[in-house]
Order: sequence, then C-alpha cells, then structure tokens
Amino acid sequence: MRLLALCAIPLVTALVVLGVPVFRGRRVPVALLLVVAVAHLSLVASLWVAPAPPALGGWLAADPLGLTVLTLTSVLFLVTAIYIVGYLRQEAPRSGRVFAGGLLAFLAAASVVALAHHLAMLWVGMEATTLSVAPLVFLRRDRRSLEATWKYLVISSVGIALALLGTFFLASAQGDIGRPLLLPDLIAHARELHPAWLRAAFLFLLVGFGTKMGLAPMHTWKPDTYGEAPSLVSGLMAGALTSCAFLGVARVTEVVTAAGLGSFAQPVLLAFGLLSLAVAATFVIGQRDLKRLLAYSSVEHMGLLVLGLGLGGVGAYGSMLHLVNNGLAKGWMFLVTGNIALATGAANSGNRGLIRTLPASATLLVLGLFAVTGSPPFGMFLSEFTILRAAFDGGHPWIAAAILVALAVIFVGMAALVLGIVFGEPPAPRRDPGAAAVRESRWLVAGPVALAAIVLMLGFYIPGPLRDVLTRAAMALGGTAP
Repeated sequence: MRLLALCAIPLVTALVVLGVPVFRGRRVPVALLLVVAVAHLSLVASLWVAPAPPALGGWLAADPLGLTVLTLTSVLFLVTAIYIVGYLRQEAPRSGRVFAGGLLAFLAAASVVALAHHLAMLWVGMEATTLSVAPLVFLRRDRRSLEATWKYLVISSVGIALALLGTFFLASAQGDIGRPLLLPDLIAHARELHPAWLRAAFLFLLVGFGTKMGLAPMHTWKPDTYGEAPSLVSGLMAGALTSCAFLGVARVTEVVTAAGLGSFAQPVLLAFGLLSLAVAATFVIGQRDLKRLLAYSSVEHMGLLVLGLGLGGVGAYGSMLHLVNNGLAKGWMFLVTGNIALATGAANSGNRGLIRTLPASATLLVLGLFAVTGSPPFGMFLSEFTILRAAFDGGHPWIAAAILVALAVIFVGMAALVLGIVFGEPPAPRRDPGAAAVRESRWLVAGPVALAAIVLMLGFYIPGPLRDVLTRAAMALGGTAP
C-alpha cells in the first residue's frame, strides 16, 4: 500500500492542480507542494524502518538500488519545495498551475522509476519524467528557453526510443522464461536468456538511458537545458532525474552480470565513462556561465558512475555512494546558483566580488566548488577515492591515471570561474566600495545549507543503515563492499 501511495499521492495532486480552475494564473500552491513533499519523505522513511512487500504482483518493489534513488529524489524534492517559498517572493512563474503540476508530476514519475521492477514500467516512468520536466524548462517562454526545451525533447525522445527498443530486445532474450520483464525473474533465469538478444538489449538500454543521464556523446542537451531552466528545476534534473536514468542502466547491468556477461558489459561502460570525463574536462575550461559549468560537471559525474559499474568490485559500491553524493551536491550548487541569479539577474563571469554582496550564497558556492570536484573532507572525495581504488585493484592503473588527470583539469576549470565570481574585483564602472551585503532570505539559504551538511557528513561518516543499503545494492550489481 505504501509503494502505491508513493506514486499515487504526487500524481493525484498534480492532476488536481492542473485540472482545478482555482489554481489558474500565477498563484502557486506552495502549501500543497510542502504537504506532498513531507508526506512523500515520511513514507520513504518508513520503508527504511519497515520494508514494504511488493505491490501490483511484483511490478513495484523497494530494493536497495531503488530505495537509494527514491530517498535521494524525495530529499531533493522537499528541499526544493522549501526553497520555492523564498523563490516565489522574488519570481512569479507565468503559470503557477504548470509550475506546481509539473513538479508534482515529476515526483510521481521518478517514484515509479525508482520502485518499478517491471522494466516496461520503468521505461514508462522515464518517459513521464521527460514530459513532466519539459514545461518547466520552457517556464520563461522566450526564444532561448523554447530552443532548450525543443533540444531536450528531441534528444531525450531519441534516447527513450532506443531504450524502448532495448526493452523489446530484452523481452526477446527472455522468451517464455518466467514472468515477462519482471526483474526478479530475469535475474533468477539470467543464465537461460538468449545471449545475443541480451547483448543487444544492454547496448540499446545503455545508450537510451545514457542519453537521459547525459553520458557523452549523448550529453548535448544538458548545457542548454540546465542553462535555461529555472535553477531549482535544473537542480532536480541534475540530482534526481539523472539518478533515475542511472537506475535504468544499473537494472540492465544487474541482469547482464547475473547472466555471466560482465566481460561484455564492462569495456562498454568503461569507454562511455572515460569519454564523458574527457568531454567534461575539455568543455569546462573557459566556461563563463555557472549553470552551463555545472552541466558539464554533471557529465563528468555521470561518467564516474558508469566507470564504477564497469570496474566492478568496490567500484560498484563507489558508484552507489557517488550517486548519493552527486545528487545532493548538484541540488546544493544549483540552488545557490539560483540565489545569485535572483539577486543579480545572472550567474556568470560578469558577476564578481559576490563575497561582499551575497556572503552566504558566495560562501556556499565556494564550498560547493570543493564538494563537486571531489575535494576532502566532502563525501565525493570518499566515493571518487573508492572508484579509483577499484581501478587499481582491477589492474587498470591507466584508467586511474586518466581519471586523476580529468579531475585535475575539471577542478582548475571550475575554480577559475567560481573563485573569480566570488572573490574577483567588479568591473570599474560597477565598482561600489560602499555596497552593503544583501540580506538573503532564510528560505533560499536553508536548503543548500542542509544539503551541504549532509554531503560534509558523508565525507566523515556513513550511517549504518545507508552503508548496509549501499552494500546490498553493490552486491546486486556484482560488486563488493570496501
């Protein structure tokens, strides 16, 4: 019942918001968003205390992989809902109904993806995330947001079509063995699946869901989409939507690993991971817009996630831990970037010296720089170190060297922009030594501070229940705990 409620509550609320005339106009039902966010996270928390039995004949279930993604999505949604309270005091969306309805529909779709154990249902959920987010990208309704939305829809549609074809191939590999496309049956009978069809299914699902993740070279929608969407929407996409897409890749990797075809899948995963790191390192240098910079940072971290899967061993555990760290850190960074854009009208290299005018957001931005680049003592350092350890343990020192070089280049590229924005001197005509610091809304700062605290904590201490779930998720992917 709880599993159905997790999907139904945001979906029904979204339909009410979109369909009831009272929500027309610019007014956003913030209280409703907060109530749904709290209810959703409460239900998710209950799954950690007392696991729920599968629902709908096994189509919905909360295993360690799905529970990790579901919890991450729920936490980010609650933080975003809190942020919206302060956001709406400075911005008024053209359509409050579309704004709130789109966010709630996204939460419902992401919940379906996280809980789906029927791979066709997972595909439907991923398609629903695309359709729910697109109106939010187009919220400003200008030429650039239209172009970004169109690009996002076209590229995502190609990716999701390839994933659908991969799902068909997986059904062909299964034939009459077990219940069609149900994950437990696929894994239980993995050795009986047709190897050729299974290989084809893996490749198409990896490219299809990899497009939604933003793996290179299918990443081209990310810079424009993240750059033009409201920052809070970009944060949900970078933290939650890409995590859902990674879950799709992880599911088919589970099946392929159980079928004994890990030697086929691993080189492909490694190739996509290294290419994504190389592309991110190339395009981070010289970026002038914070949101586009974070888009390429997201490409980097998606590459690290599939690298961990490809390396196996403790790399699988590193991937799962990195999934959590990346999702939280990206939500943190995009919300802070949103604060800068709200206060100054833009979040690019034209803004300098923000430590004097926006001290709280500027401080959070600098801390976020070190977090997303994998610097100690933040959680990403621990997860990236675990993936590097897997490379050395697996006899791939050249992969470890390539990762370290890419991370160093990305750190330099990101630091050049972020530190210039925070500590640089403003252009002479704009310089105002007597400019007072802006009083930043607690609603706008509370969410990023909470996410920063969690990411910092994960660098020192991983709670026992979380460690246990991540370990079991890694074992399902054929890996081990560190």
